[in-house]
Amino acid sequence: MSPEQTAASQKRASWLAYVCAIVMAIGSFSAVAFGEQPDDILSRDSVLRDPEIPSMGNPTGDLTVVEYFDYQCPYCKKMAPELAQLVREDGHIRLVLKDWPIFGAISTAAAEIGLAAKYQNKYAEAHDALIGADAKLTKASIADLLAKAGVDVDLAIKDLQAHQKTIDDLLARNEAQADAFGFQGTPGFIVGTFRVPGVVEMRVFKQIVADARAREKKRKT
Repeated sequence: MSPEQTAASQKRASWLAYVCAIVMAIGSFSAVAFGEQPDDILSRDSVLRDPEIPSMGNPTGDLTVVEYFDYQCPYCKKMAPELAQLVREDGHIRLVLKDWPIFGAISTAAAEIGLAAKYQNKYAEAHDALIGADAKLTKASIADLLAKAGVDVDLAIKDLQAHQKTIDDLLARNEAQADAFGFQGTPGFIVGTFRVPGVVEMRVFKQIVADARAREKKRKT
């Protein structure tokens, strides 16, 4: 086989692998049946526009991506920079990050203090610092990471104490939604009206975004 034929064969194999990945992904996601009542935790607004969660990306974007995540989940950490890059490059995605602390007490502590940082307008900085941590989280490392990210840790602790019930209720809603959607662990995504469980290669995720955007456009016409 000539070098040209070998290269062509490798290209075909790569393309087939890509197509198979998309087929597998499509097989794993399904349409979301949002609740019809406004106060339903699975209503469109409850899932996509919880007022207690600051959105990231484009606040007026034409597509909302929701991620249920844990700060100690290695797969969430792996996808975080790729997801952030996709949101930046796309320019029209509204990203909603829903804490679902399933890895124990430290995960819950990280989720709580991260959410408390929003009261000083430092939610994004807190999130990036915690999700980007290389080492296992501890109470001391959480405080150190937040301080280095520009978060006033003492103020965040006071805000957490002042808003504990609001944050507890939010985490309970997130968990109830994740359970209702049948997610078995983190990460789990709602992309527009599609449910996407688990880790997905970014090139496949981009295709899901395109499909979800097309579905949303069709729904609104």
